[in-house]
Parts: sequence; C-alpha cells; structure tokens
Amino acid sequence: MSDFVNFDNAAHRSGGIYGNVISQVQKDGVCPFCPESLAKYHKNPILKEGKFWLLTDNLYPYEGSKYHELLIHKAHITTFAEISKEAWDELNEFINYFTGEHAIPGGTFIMRFGDTRYTGASVAHLHANFVSPDGEDRDRKPIIVRIG
Repeated sequence: MSDFVNFDNAAHRSGGIYGNVISQVQKDGVCPFCPESLAKYHKNPILKEGKFWLLTDNLYPYEGSKYHELLIHKAHITTFAEISKEAWDELNEFINYFTGEHAIPGGTFIMRFGDTRYTGASVAHLHANFVSPDGEDRDRKPIIVRIG
C-alpha cells in the first residue's frame, strides 16, 4: 500500500480506466480525494459542496446501482475520531438532501474509515458510499461491495 492507495483492494477492478487512475495516483504520490487533487482524478461534477463534505456521483459505480454517490470529507482525515460534530451534522444534511431530491425510498450507506486493510477501500481518505439499486427492476442482481 502507498500512503494513499491500497492496490490489494483495487486489484479486483485493476483493469481499464480505474486501474490506470490508481496507477497514476501512486506515481503522483497524492491523495486523489483531497480537494486540490480531486479534479485531476475524478471527472464527475461536484453536486453539493459544504464546509466539510463534497457530494458527487461515483466515477466507478458498483454494478447494479441506480445511484452511487461519494461523500468525501474535504480535509484529509481517516478516522471517525477526526470528524467534528458540525461535520456529522453536515453529512446528515447532505444525505437528506440527496435522498429527498431523488425520492430515494431506500439504499445502503457505507463509510470507509481507518486502515484500508479492514475497509475494502482503495483510497485512504475518509469517505462514504451511498448506494441505491433500481428497486423496480425485478431481474436485478445484488450489488456486491468489497469490505476488508
């Protein structure tokens, strides 16, 4: 693992564009989720920006998801202990905003924190995945998420 990328966790998606981006992040030696680097590696627009969080469509959504959003803490932190009460409140506002805007009846919220050997995350920067499938699709397959 480099300081910012866990290649073991990225290996299952190492081919194609994602693999190229992860390799470039390693070469550059920067965190791809920090605001000063995000635009270089993440081409989707920021949907909402607050004092603590960014909300954006995941550039590499999980297969089967109708919505797959990333909520990225703007400061480079990795643990829950580093999240202020104000940041928790803002995160709640962002989740309510997105679910309300899209009338999302249900989904899953996964927050990646701490040592990436335990989280399944490719990037060592506190972030959350908000995922919701197309519940109307009777033929849909389950969404598979790597953890650990």
